[in-house]
Amino acid sequence: MRSLRLLLLTAACGAAGFAQVAEIGAHGGVSLMRNNGIGSLFATSEATAKPDDTLIQDGWRLGFRLTLNNQSYFGHEFGYAYNRANWKIKATGEEAGSAVHQGFYNYLVYGAREGKPVRPFVTGGAGFNTYVFPGYSVSSGGGATKFGLNAGGGVKFKISPMMLMRFDMRYYATPKPFDFPGQRGWIRQVETSIGLSLAL
Repeated sequence: MRSLRLLLLTAACGAAGFAQVAEIGAHGGVSLMRNNGIGSLFATSEATAKPDDTLIQDGWRLGFRLTLNNQSYFGHEFGYAYNRANWKIKATGEEAGSAVHQGFYNYLVYGAREGKPVRPFVTGGAGFNTYVFPGYSVSSGGGATKFGLNAGGGVKFKISPMMLMRFDMRYYATPKPFDFPGQRGWIRQVETSIGLSLAL
């Protein structure tokens, strides 16, 4: 949670320090997990571990974004998302509820000037994922935070003078959490979401 507090403080300072168009809004969608095996939960050594014994599964997400458009074709975005992504133990078929808390900063490049009714964009940035062990919470110390990168794009539609609808697709990559035996590579997460934003 310390990482999330720092992210929100940075966003607040940025909003206060620039004269610009700001957007704040909420979004919801799905999170598709790829290369989602995080190793063997019960293995005692690398020799007996398998990369996909334990899986973090696809799930849904809810979050918010604060966007600061300080130039005609460019902007900065800060956000948070809660991802519901259950764990599955392949050997037994058991599943357990879990969550991934996500914070991020992104730089946006638009394909249309500020004020246009339709604004496609591409984006790239960095952030963190806090993966929560099933049965625990972040506040109880049951999370593993990993920092990574993301990229993607989307489009914003002006539906009223102060209201926007947006569609996003983002690709996130982070190291795998908890250091279980048998881990290979990074988790790749694909977000597909729809949201509404208020232009300030």
